[in-house]
Amino acid sequence: SVASAQTKLLRFPDIHGDQVVFSYAGDLWLAPADGGTATRLTSHSGLELFPKFSPDGRWIAFTGQYDGDEQVYVIPATGGIPEQLTYYPARGPLAPRWGYDNQVYGWTPDGSAVLFRSLRGDGWDLTDSRLYTVAREGGFPAALPMPVSGAGDLSPDARQAVYSFPFRDFRAWKRHEGGWAQNLYIFDLATNDAQQITDHPRADRDPMWIGDMIYFTSDRDGTLNLYSYDPAEGATAQLTRNATWDVRWPSSDNEGRIVYELNGELVIYGVEDSSTTSISINVPTDGVAMRPSRISAADNIEDFELSPKGERALFVARGDIFTAPIEHGPTRNLTRSTGAHDRLARWSPDGTKIAFVSDMTGEEELYLINQDGSGAPEQLTSGSEGRLYAPAWSPDGENIAYADKEGRIYVLDVESKRVQEIANEAQGQSTDYTWSPNGGYLAFTLGDPSGFSSVYVYSMAEGRLHRVTAEYFNEFTPAWGPEGNYLFYMADRALAPQIGSFEWNYVVDRETYIFALALRDDVPHPFPQRSDEVTIDGEDDGEDESESDGENGDEPIAIDFDGLAQRVMRVPIGAGNYGGLAAVEGNLLYFRGTPFYYGRGSGQTPALLIYSMEDREESTLVEGFGGAALSFDGKKILIGQGGGYKLYDVKPNASGTNVSTSGLMVDRVPAEEWNQIFDEVWRRFRDYFYVENMHGYDWEGLREQYRPWLQHVAHRSDLNYVIGEMISELNTSHTYISGGDYEVPARPRFALLGASFELDEGSGRYRIARIYEGDNAEDRYRSPFTEVGVDVSAGDYILAVDGEQLQAPDNPYRILRGKAGQQ
Repeated sequence: SVASAQTKLLRFPDIHGDQVVFSYAGDLWLAPADGGTATRLTSHSGLELFPKFSPDGRWIAFTGQYDGDEQVYVIPATGGIPEQLTYYPARGPLAPRWGYDNQVYGWTPDGSAVLFRSLRGDGWDLTDSRLYTVAREGGFPAALPMPVSGAGDLSPDARQAVYSFPFRDFRAWKRHEGGWAQNLYIFDLATNDAQQITDHPRADRDPMWIGDMIYFTSDRDGTLNLYSYDPAEGATAQLTRNATWDVRWPSSDNEGRIVYELNGELVIYGVEDSSTTSISINVPTDGVAMRPSRISAADNIEDFELSPKGERALFVARGDIFTAPIEHGPTRNLTRSTGAHDRLARWSPDGTKIAFVSDMTGEEELYLINQDGSGAPEQLTSGSEGRLYAPAWSPDGENIAYADKEGRIYVLDVESKRVQEIANEAQGQSTDYTWSPNGGYLAFTLGDPSGFSSVYVYSMAEGRLHRVTAEYFNEFTPAWGPEGNYLFYMADRALAPQIGSFEWNYVVDRETYIFALALRDDVPHPFPQRSDEVTIDGEDDGEDESESDGENGDEPIAIDFDGLAQRVMRVPIGAGNYGGLAAVEGNLLYFRGTPFYYGRGSGQTPALLIYSMEDREESTLVEGFGGAALSFDGKKILIGQGGGYKLYDVKPNASGTNVSTSGLMVDRVPAEEWNQIFDEVWRRFRDYFYVENMHGYDWEGLREQYRPWLQHVAHRSDLNYVIGEMISELNTSHTYISGGDYEVPARPRFALLGASFELDEGSGRYRIARIYEGDNAEDRYRSPFTEVGVDVSAGDYILAVDGEQLQAPDNPYRILRGKAGQQ
């Protein structure tokens, strides 16, 4: 029989008798096996996952986050207080693609212990997990003899185990045929013999042992379906043939029924008659994670800027646009759009308007809003498709330059809303476009076939694109001098490779110089030769008044393009790891980054530097920063620093003023946010997937296939699952989703003893199986036993470790030791 479930996204189900248990919105629920209304079993803020009935149906084991990390718990099947069975610190927090530590898979056939997979012990890589059992009453877990294992189940006589390897059950990657495709094995727990029982190029996973047969899922026909394997005959048979939806997280009652998730609903498969029965279940959740609320967005700032004269800061946080005072006054949320992602906000030069990008129509477009928050946003563009990049106002406020993900650079006439494409970056995106004083020209870089980039200038009056630099060097980050005399840019020209000491290879560091182009023939050299001369009374020692200024009132500056590339001068500072160039009155601003070292930090601190054109001296404006925003008048700069924001005057040795972000509050409606996130992820893949045909899949059709699940999302983990299932249809690696709001307890921090222990049941003591004292792949931890002068070795019995002494600075461990049989 087929029935429609009233609630979807019922996950990790199990079945016993006339009941099913499952996880929904991070909690455990119990429901009749023939459908109906579910009853809540847990209500903790953390996740409760992977519930499994004991063979007698009295208990439910599961993985829970009650104390912050993932441990094995049991509760009565009728509900009650969870009992914790495991205590070894769980690895994590892990990205969703790695699953969860201490994942419960079931019980031993006699119901005396819980079977679970853990990353504890000697395993280092996240695939080095093993199957363990822990007694129903608790105690020291015992590892099954397989050195590594994914999902598994025990035979009815508990003499054998069937398991999958490697573990990749949470990887959002359907129809994989590479080295991460799991196979199934039968392991004899007495002889330690392993027998591989599947060898298909695609994944075979989720093994279950019922009677004399093994059941599992495989996507060998395109979607995960149920299969059986007969150990006596060595024969495999396909049991279900779902073409659209995967059979997810099957679990058996070890007698004759398998329950699994299909299209978010629960389905029961009857082993004897090959029947499939969908269950209609209503989950009466109180939707705690779905409740609208007012929350701070201070930890979700993605972009910031300054007003033209630096009186207020502009923040983009959690999809809304805010202005905040430097010292006094209210913080204003200008957009209040919990269902849209508003971003890349930029203040108009006259201070009246703010331009920004938003996806409120379903695609990204440019909008305009009053800086005081009055009125509704005005849409400036329409018909865009694809991600847009930051708007840049012309100094006169009449035009806005912006770009899209196809590399096209546009100029928008703000009044008429006319859009003109002025350039196209064929090899990616160009986002360093910048307006000349008075707005007559736009400078930016475009890529060359060599992979380098070159500087170009677009003339608004001519409607023409001028190439400024040749293709021989990598040039980037153009910046106009405020007087209209020079165009500055950076170029990688300091190529002094160093040969490694033990490998014949080259490393290049500090390759960037800063250069200046004189825009006209009559522009003087910015760094003329200096000479100390005698000052004679009566002579004018001021500047030569004949030197030209590129600006002429409100008219565009003048540029002599003939011979422009030859009028180039290097700014007299050494090469470095530079970026983020800007020119203000009398000074250059730029970032000094750090060299790249694979696998470790550089040990150096990035800095924002200021260079005096007159004094020809470089000074540090601020060290240790996380981005900067310069005011339009060039006199103030906002710095992300130390987890906060400070406003500085643009001059050496300036002191900063802290800018508060405490007023960045949003009215969050989770369901609206989740719908927006779903659509934006879909667009990101549409826009940036490495092949345009999306591996031949109907990407729009897949969005509509998974969109109905959104109405059943009641927790951020549900949303990540929905998105992960959608993107996994593309059948490609490293396309994962993670993060989001999880209201879970703080994760505990532990100190371990640097040794592996095992329980000696004869003496009732813990014996050291292995001591870790090195830093190599085999011994990764320094043992505190050695640090406190305690001579121990493998085979010694540790009676106790005095926890009260753990924090004592002069004796962090007091260890009581004894041999077997001693008191």
